[in-house]
Amino acid sequence: MTVEVGGLIERLRAIEEDLRDLAYDRLRESVDDGTTLSEERRLHQARRAVGKAIHLLEGSAAITDDG
Repeated sequence: MTVEVGGLIERLRAIEEDLRDLAYDRLRESVDDGTTLSEERRLHQARRAVGKAIHLLEGSAAITDDG
């Protein structure tokens, strides 16, 4: 794995964790005050997209290592 891809993957993992935490915070807030869950859903969607990016980059990094 190249340093560039590895570093990017680590940054994306941190972003994914931040998005997960924000989504759960919004979910808890919505339960407490009865607001809609649209922001929580958007945050989860963004987290899943970042997770897909991580998965794709890990696959390309493996190819780079083997290649």
